[in-house]
Amino acid sequence: MGTTRCLPWGSLSLVTFLLLQSMVHLSSACSVEERAVLMDIRSSLRRAHSMVSPDLWGHDDDECCSWKTVTCNNSTRRVTHLDLSSVYVSEADNHWNLNLSVFSAFHELRYLDLSLNFPCSLSFEGLIGLPRLRYLDLSLASLGGGSLEFIGACVSLELLALNNNNITGGFQDAAFNNLRNLRELSMSMSGLNGNLPASLFALPHLKILDLSQNLFDGHIPISSSPGPISLEVLDLSYNDLSGNLPVTAFKNIRNLSLLGSGFLPVSSIFALPHLKFLDLSYNNFEGGFPVNFSLEPVSLEVLNLESNNMSGALPTERAFENLRNLRHLYLSYNQFSGSIPTLAFENLQNLRELSLGSNQFNGNIPALLFSLPHIELLNLSSNFFSGPIPINPSLNISLSLKSLQFSQNNLSGRLSFTWLGSLTKLEVIDLSGNANLVVDVNILGGTPPFQLKQLLLSGCDLDKRIIAEPRFLRMQRHLEVLDLSNNNLSGSMPNWLFTKEATLQELHLGNNSLTGSLHPIWHTQSSLQIIDLHMNHITGQMPANISSMFPALDVLDFSNNNFFGHIPTSLCEIRIMVILDLSKNNFSGEVPACVFTNYPLLMTLKVSNNKLGGLIFGGMNNLSIMLELYLDGNKFEGTVPRNLSGGLLKVIDLHDNELSGKLDTSLWNMSSLKVLNLAGNRITGKIHPQICGLTSLELLDISSNNLTGSVPNCSCMLLHFLNLSGNSLSSHISYPFFNISSLISLDIRNNQFAGNLHWIRYLDNIRLLSLGGNEFEGQITPNLCELLHLRIIDLSHNKLSGSLPSCIGNFFFKGDTDDQMFHSVYGGSLDSLGSPYDLRGFSFTTKGNLYTYGQSFFVSMSGIDLSANMLHGEIPWELGNMSHIKSLNLSYNSFVGPIPTTFGGMEEIESLDLSHNELSGPVPWQLTRLCSLGVFSVAYNNLSGCIPNSGQLGSFGMDSYLANTNLHMITQGNMCTPGPDPVAEEDVGETSGDPILYIVMAAGFILAFWATVAFSLFHPYGRSVIFKL
Repeated sequence: MGTTRCLPWGSLSLVTFLLLQSMVHLSSACSVEERAVLMDIRSSLRRAHSMVSPDLWGHDDDECCSWKTVTCNNSTRRVTHLDLSSVYVSEADNHWNLNLSVFSAFHELRYLDLSLNFPCSLSFEGLIGLPRLRYLDLSLASLGGGSLEFIGACVSLELLALNNNNITGGFQDAAFNNLRNLRELSMSMSGLNGNLPASLFALPHLKILDLSQNLFDGHIPISSSPGPISLEVLDLSYNDLSGNLPVTAFKNIRNLSLLGSGFLPVSSIFALPHLKFLDLSYNNFEGGFPVNFSLEPVSLEVLNLESNNMSGALPTERAFENLRNLRHLYLSYNQFSGSIPTLAFENLQNLRELSLGSNQFNGNIPALLFSLPHIELLNLSSNFFSGPIPINPSLNISLSLKSLQFSQNNLSGRLSFTWLGSLTKLEVIDLSGNANLVVDVNILGGTPPFQLKQLLLSGCDLDKRIIAEPRFLRMQRHLEVLDLSNNNLSGSMPNWLFTKEATLQELHLGNNSLTGSLHPIWHTQSSLQIIDLHMNHITGQMPANISSMFPALDVLDFSNNNFFGHIPTSLCEIRIMVILDLSKNNFSGEVPACVFTNYPLLMTLKVSNNKLGGLIFGGMNNLSIMLELYLDGNKFEGTVPRNLSGGLLKVIDLHDNELSGKLDTSLWNMSSLKVLNLAGNRITGKIHPQICGLTSLELLDISSNNLTGSVPNCSCMLLHFLNLSGNSLSSHISYPFFNISSLISLDIRNNQFAGNLHWIRYLDNIRLLSLGGNEFEGQITPNLCELLHLRIIDLSHNKLSGSLPSCIGNFFFKGDTDDQMFHSVYGGSLDSLGSPYDLRGFSFTTKGNLYTYGQSFFVSMSGIDLSANMLHGEIPWELGNMSHIKSLNLSYNSFVGPIPTTFGGMEEIESLDLSHNELSGPVPWQLTRLCSLGVFSVAYNNLSGCIPNSGQLGSFGMDSYLANTNLHMITQGNMCTPGPDPVAEEDVGETSGDPILYIVMAAGFILAFWATVAFSLFHPYGRSVIFKL
């Protein structure tokens, strides 16, 4: 018989326990289907080469509910929350494609965040099948190609965020009709357009709506609403909306943001019972400060009216009586004027922040503002306030003050930081731009009671010992911004600022007289972002380890100093550099090639006016600079690359170097280039026709080179400034090369151009026309007079003939100081980072010298130079109507007749040259009215009469009148004496007679003759004498 073996009771219990544990484990694991979907999402991220989440959910553990960013229901173990925000970041051309239908497997999903994944492609179609979803964030997720109608399938949604997308397919009302539970909707910066959907404003539970920075137009579609809507927070900023605000429907509104929205101002909006925050900035509101408030106090706490066109004086206390709850009042960047009404602000006892900067307020700063019990910020910058800052030991100053901003005013007197001794919370002091304000930073008693974050004292009457004896600055251990520029401070470079504990982010010491060097700096300044030392006397070499000293720099300005040596290669390791300016120093050697190619964020590179050399661009042709590149005034050599690439570059200035070879732009990839300056080099050959492909170019200067041949006809280019002067270009101009209708300045002086001037009629916008030193011929036609904007006309040294059109006298020559045409040349698309291109190289001969001007040339100079031609006939008297002309040169022609007396009406004339003509008659006495005349010549003509000796004419020597034989000076006795005649200078012993003396002598002779006759005929003795004869 076989034996029966039984398991012991303890073993049976162990097996049972293990089975139960396994069952419990299986029942608590996440869904196999949901885990598979999560693994698919992980795989898709890896395929798309995500840099930040390659190991997302990379464990072998089956329990996906324990994975990072995954949350499950404790009972059902189904996924309820998925946070996939910022899981995809990639370089190059990678792209994450994700079909949202994969999430239909998560039947209990309530929270889904896919925001901040870029670049990726998502669409709404896959959202069907998520009936429990309450929170959905797809902001900055590259939505596109789908329609919003699928969003309506998520009927349980309470929060929906679709910000920063490019949603196509429009905005359908039907998409939101079913979202009856929606409480918050954010769709800013999503490219939406058309009318605002009425369905949104009808949703019963919607409390927060953000549709800012879209392209919506029309009005808010709730004007006929029977009662107030449920919205409490509404942001419609930066759209193109119009009409009136439906104030009666906004009874529940607490926060209302309408920045740059286009609505008409409605004063009744201030009376909304629950309104606490109102932002109406960046609109075009005009008129005075709104005063039509309700009789009852309003609940408004924040009022922002900045950047409008509001004007006039602030109202008296009555306008603020109902604003007693106001905590923040922002009125900066308007045109308010007058003094600040003290009584009005007595009502604002709860005020925390007051910003009145960039207006036209004047008078004294009221002491009351410093005594408001809760005031923290006072911004009165950029106004016309005068007198002292009313802070003194006896003032009951508010202890809450954190920020004092009074820059760019006309303040005077003295401010001692000792008087700020009670302000323990003070963080910001900005007094810049008050040249007559004496600032004493030293505090009696030693240690300051406050730790500043920002100290800006540029252009004040500052204690010059602030650098040499820096007791106060050494004790400010939390400084983030320090600006001591424009103070003529002396002493050594304050390297003691760069301590191990330093928190400096910005250091501005420009336009002083600091000496020394950047050695030694022992500690890395990891917080420093801006260092500006321009216009000092700092010397030495740039530290070779500058990237480890200042690893976070985005602005470095060492221009106008005495640095020498090589530019260190380690600069290229500061990868976030935005502006690098080393111009006007003594740097030598080559610029490291990486400077041109290794800066992904560099906007501006300036190394002008040094002693740098080597191949241009370091031999590179793929430039990474994004905005401006200035290499002018050095010794760079070689040929400009034929295949130059820099897609975002707008300015290339290489003038005054040693470049040679031909200029071939046929393979350039420079679609954004606006300024190209290659003047003053040794470039040879013809102007390549492919230059016409630079269709964005607005300024082209290739003057003073060795270019030959003709100029290509680039009719597709809209140039504003063209300078081809100082070459050997030649052609018979009978057509307008380039599209000259857009030209502001055309300078082709000193070439070999020929032909007539009929083509200039097309220069509709021309201000400067310089054609001198060529071979143009024919007459000056009246078409010239149709160019109404002209300020400079230089047709000198040509072969022009005929008479001068009288209509030239119609030129007004009154400059436009705000000429909008100049703003187009790199007009500051990034004004905060760069500055408009320095328009230079405009030359004009006046007062006997060649002057070169910048942009101010067009408002400070006006003139006509027609010298050295073959013009003849009389000078039209109409030229005297040019009351604003400053220089007129008609010398070396064949003009005849008198000098027009109307020339006395040229009130602003500074230089008048009529020499070397055939003019006759006197010098008009009317010219004595020309009080601004500094240079005058009528030499080598046929003038006669007396030289007026009053006014400015009395200050000119005889050189101004040479070779006019019959022109005489007036002596002290108002008698004319002969002027010099260089033609007969060898007959020094002979002098011409004085005509007045001749007249007196002749009259005496005649009187004597007739007296003798009378004596002989009528006197007896006379008759006897006659008879005896």
